[in-house]
Amino acid sequence: MYAGKLCLAPMVRAGELPTRLLALKHGCDLVWSPEIIDKKLIKTERSINTQLKSVDYTLENGTVVFRTVPTLEQGKLVFQMGSADPQLAVQAALKVVQDVDGIDLNAGCPKHFSIHSGMGAALLSTPDLLCSILTQLVEKVGTPHDKPISVKIRLLPERTDTLSLVRRLCTTGVKNITVHCRTREMRNREHPIRDYLLDIYNICHQNDVSLIINGMIKDRSHFNTLRDTLSLPSDVGAMIAEAAEANPTVFHEREPIKQWWDVMNQYIDIAMTYDNNFGNTKYMLSRIIPGKSPMFQYVARCKDYDQLKYVQKCINIEDGTVLEDPSPFLAQNSNKNNSKQKKKKRPLDDTTTNKNKKDEGDGTQPKKLKP
Repeated sequence: MYAGKLCLAPMVRAGELPTRLLALKHGCDLVWSPEIIDKKLIKTERSINTQLKSVDYTLENGTVVFRTVPTLEQGKLVFQMGSADPQLAVQAALKVVQDVDGIDLNAGCPKHFSIHSGMGAALLSTPDLLCSILTQLVEKVGTPHDKPISVKIRLLPERTDTLSLVRRLCTTGVKNITVHCRTREMRNREHPIRDYLLDIYNICHQNDVSLIINGMIKDRSHFNTLRDTLSLPSDVGAMIAEAAEANPTVFHEREPIKQWWDVMNQYIDIAMTYDNNFGNTKYMLSRIIPGKSPMFQYVARCKDYDQLKYVQKCINIEDGTVLEDPSPFLAQNSNKNNSKQKKKKRPLDDTTTNKNKKDEGDGTQPKKLKP
């Protein structure tokens, strides 16, 4: 499943459904979901969204934690989760396994949201726990449901320690190991360490485990050149993160889309079709649209999809220039939105404002109004 594939990396916020679908549309072989914590997934309820033709995992308050469109992602979707507990990992994986094509454990992200409670790259410091989680996932989820289990790691400070860890991971029954070619302490601006990837590959190959490499890969052409330069076999795969965040079309066999406005329009269309969280859509557009473009600020001022649709029509699809300044429309509609919000507020009465009643001890508390 993983051998030689070019994949969309698991990225919190950036790896939601619209990014995955746009990447697949432009030749991406496999897509990873963003990391979702085991406890959070366990709290969700699975439902079929007949309007969107999607499968949704939703919290009690209506928040969509994970959404997939089987007709478009089937056979290409790997679900990544964060966990530091074998039992919770199994429970979470069993909940979602029917709607994905593989389960991946995050053991590589060094950021706080990932490493708290011993998850993410923190697992590199507890290899016994890491291997225990993977073994349980393989035995209780992967094997019974015929779904591959994989893990994403970073390099350890010492080469020998990294190779030793890879050997241990291969004994757990995982089908793929993704190696982010930096240590936990390194940042993305630092050049990846690729000196001994062939040694890692040989260990994986001997154990019938595929290898995917990650770190500063720009597009498919760059990956092909890099694989040749490093003398890596054709069954080594790659994962793209930052470059795909800015342009999800970088996976294209021939040439990615160079015009950011074209990428922007395609992304917006997909996001609206599948009712993507508007805040998440704005975040992704802030990665796609150059900061120097007036469109960057116009999109930042949008408060809903109606405003975004108007702004979208103001760009020249030939060269990315602005055909019309949408500021008057945005200002007018922002005022309307503010007026609607004010009307929704409940009026204050004596019960909510009379401090004397509170002082008298009658049990009345001022009510906080929603903004």
